[in-house]
Amino acid sequence: MPPQWPSGASYASTGTSTKAGMPWRSLVVDAKLRTVIERALAHNQDLAAAVANVASARAQYHVQRSEQLPTLSADAGATITRAVTGGGTASSGSTTLFTGDVGVSGFVIDLFGRQKNLSKAAFETYLSTASGARSTRFTVVSETATAYLTLAADRDLLQVSQDQVRSSERTVRLNEDLHDTGLVSGADVADARTLLAQAQADVAQNTTQVAQDRNALELLVGGSVEDALLPTSLGALDAGIANVPAGLSSSVLLDRPDVVEAEHQLKSANANVGAARAAFFPTISLTSMLGLASTALTSLFSGSTWSATPSASIPILGGTNRGNLDYARAQVDYYLATYRKAAQTAYRDVADGLARRGTILRQRQAQADLVAAAQKSYSISEAQYREGTDSFLTALVAQRTLYSARQTAIAADLTDLTNRVTLYEAIGSDDSL
Repeated sequence: MPPQWPSGASYASTGTSTKAGMPWRSLVVDAKLRTVIERALAHNQDLAAAVANVASARAQYHVQRSEQLPTLSADAGATITRAVTGGGTASSGSTTLFTGDVGVSGFVIDLFGRQKNLSKAAFETYLSTASGARSTRFTVVSETATAYLTLAADRDLLQVSQDQVRSSERTVRLNEDLHDTGLVSGADVADARTLLAQAQADVAQNTTQVAQDRNALELLVGGSVEDALLPTSLGALDAGIANVPAGLSSSVLLDRPDVVEAEHQLKSANANVGAARAAFFPTISLTSMLGLASTALTSLFSGSTWSATPSASIPILGGTNRGNLDYARAQVDYYLATYRKAAQTAYRDVADGLARRGTILRQRQAQADLVAAAQKSYSISEAQYREGTDSFLTALVAQRTLYSARQTAIAADLTDLTNRVTLYEAIGSDDSL
């Protein structure tokens, strides 16, 4: 990765701050959105699965680490012997022998580091899943905030389309009245009805979209979201989402959760190479047993016998060791490429977000100016049409331009707010996680 963020006409200055990123509670100032995100962090099922995956990896690490230590086992039993007469009848005399054994069961002495490397591989896998869970938390925060902003934008679009329906209905009635008096042709009435039908179709579409946005938000939250917590408008959220500092250096990305996850996967693959190499060396195992026997429980531990059975084996020809080593080395190459791609992708994500930040305020201002100009143009052309000094076509074009400009302005506002959230996730630095 380049050590510094890109610069140029598309990029805003990153300032003099050396600290990149911020806690999500500093990013989200709006109280209602903050409540919704807290619910998502508590009940989102993707996050619950990631946490369970961490617990599974931790358990696997403990299992693998236990292979480095000897396993002690204990067995106890009793043997009852009775004398039998020649007629097949058991005699009254019998002997009971109590036995007990404690020993090490097949302990492999790790002279060449195979178990140690396997344990290290399992530990790095555990760390990678922990980083993956942290990455999932970033994703939950980002996706929940984005879904909330999208719902607010679609609510605004629904309001704009409803306003347009009311405006178009007035225009249709005006043209019908003028047509009845013979002042305009039927073409003007048809043109007015065209824009009305388009606005009515947009109302239906936006109504559906708002409902689907709410469904998407509730899926992320893991439960229903009451009406009181839903956004009123996109404009009300403008001051509720902060701008995330990117810092001065791209080295902050080395701590981004998905990059850290890829790093631990690479370390795990390296440890597996060590374990695969060690498989070519002799395997030395030791089995020992401390035995106890007595005809009475009270004297069972008065005497003992001890035995040890060491053994060694080494592969000569055949087997899977060569293939396992080649596979482990290939996995290192794979995870090395994955790690590099994760770092490069992280840099691109932040660079894209900074490029969008560098121009979005100018775009929003230009879009606001367009809406104001379109509103003025429509007001003038409509007044001239009512006075009979201009054609209805001029007023109709102005009305359509205003309708489109209001929709585009909402899209520009949404782009700005979602980009702030995207930069938060792209930088991947949040001390509160």
